[in-house]
Amino acid sequence: MRTLAISRSLIAAACALTCLASQAATINIASRDPAGVGFNDPTPVAPVGGNTGTTLGQQRLNVYRYVADIWERNLQSNVTINVSAGWEALSCTATSATLGSAGAWNIWHDFPNSKPGTWYPQALANKLAGTDLSAGTPDDGSGYGNVDIKTQFNVNLGNTGCLEGSPFYLGLDGNAGTKVNFVETLLHELGHGLGFSVVSVQTSTGNRLNAAGTGYVATGGLPSVWEQYMYDNTARKTWLAMTAAERKASAINPLQLAWIGPNVKAGAGFLRHIPLVKTSSPVASGNRNIDFSPSAFGPALPASGTLGALATLTPQANETGPGCDAFDSTNTMAVRGKVVVISRGTCSFAIKVKNAQNAGAVAVLLANNTTGAIAPGGSDPTVTIPSAGITQADGDALKAAVAAAVPYGTRAKPGAVTVALGVDPVRIAGADANGNPLLYTPNPLVSGSSVSHWDVTAVPNLLMEPNINADLTTTLVPPVDLTVPLLKDLGW
Repeated sequence: MRTLAISRSLIAAACALTCLASQAATINIASRDPAGVGFNDPTPVAPVGGNTGTTLGQQRLNVYRYVADIWERNLQSNVTINVSAGWEALSCTATSATLGSAGAWNIWHDFPNSKPGTWYPQALANKLAGTDLSAGTPDDGSGYGNVDIKTQFNVNLGNTGCLEGSPFYLGLDGNAGTKVNFVETLLHELGHGLGFSVVSVQTSTGNRLNAAGTGYVATGGLPSVWEQYMYDNTARKTWLAMTAAERKASAINPLQLAWIGPNVKAGAGFLRHIPLVKTSSPVASGNRNIDFSPSAFGPALPASGTLGALATLTPQANETGPGCDAFDSTNTMAVRGKVVVISRGTCSFAIKVKNAQNAGAVAVLLANNTTGAIAPGGSDPTVTIPSAGITQADGDALKAAVAAAVPYGTRAKPGAVTVALGVDPVRIAGADANGNPLLYTPNPLVSGSSVSHWDVTAVPNLLMEPNINADLTTTLVPPVDLTVPLLKDLGW
């Protein structure tokens, strides 16, 4: 959900950045909320987690200021960064919701100290130019004038009909529990507004934002500053050198699009080796090492040890979809105390895992129903067993291994497929074979998330993944995170 409302260009003479003394960034937060709404909500609340505000509106503003202070300490700019902030009714249901979004309000090219013919988000463009490129911009009637970043968050989150029971947690201590940690959510979204986004490419088509000028490597518009560092290991070229069709294909090329910027590469050494599901079977073809992506809900899979025996489901009469209904007696007996493989489809991942949990399963492997890897999303605070996504091919192979294992009660030696956890001794989680961190490129495309995030396979989890994970901190640099190194690759 990254929307560019206005696009402008500037070619002007100005003092070079090198003649200005560098200083910590300053972030100005301007509310656009009407009386009684959002930051102006007078509902009394008790202080929580270091947030001393006594009204809902004040607590929300305190989190904004707390997060802005973190970003100020991590960036340098002589130009104030102006953020337009508002709380609005965004799309949601009782079980899902749009938390919010943020993005650069303007993008610029061909300003002082920029790469020629290259789009930049406004806050970064201002920093490089050493001046406010949109100074004096009048309000167009929508409440926006001289704005660098627009943010919006769901004012109804946690209320009836809007991810019920899971409101934003407004404490500053990270103890969000089953609530949505607003500090981490806002840190993430401001990261997009500051430049963590491929601002001028439509990922569904690969087309660049149209602009005047010819002679660039790929026709049909100017490139984003991101494109020079986006390297597709299949095509063996950067997005800067690709056609629109090649960029479109790269955006849905799972685990192949890497970031090759020098600051990120230098700081990525803390990423751990890839975790694996390891299966052992009396049938040789059932012995496999399988990559997985942890689910966004429920506890994490342990780093090592045996999970248990593997089970599969038998189709139930009149079932909605695999794992979508309460398990019948046959499936309950089959999965009790075991790790169950369930195919994607029809209902949410969380529903499938909760039904397996209710039947006594100890973990779930969610197999894709098409090509490519999956990172199971969703939310259900009552899920207490771990789960993870695997490919369709691995899911099919595990089901076949379970079916082929010698059943108990026969004259042959009994056996079962068992599941354990381990790590790949060579490959790094969330990085390619050369140690370059991977961008998120699932197939099919996830609008608003694909390409402009780190891949979900990174271990530890990174702030700028498409899901907000419980293990995140407010540190934005190595050896904890890679957000600031990527922004520095762009010019911050």
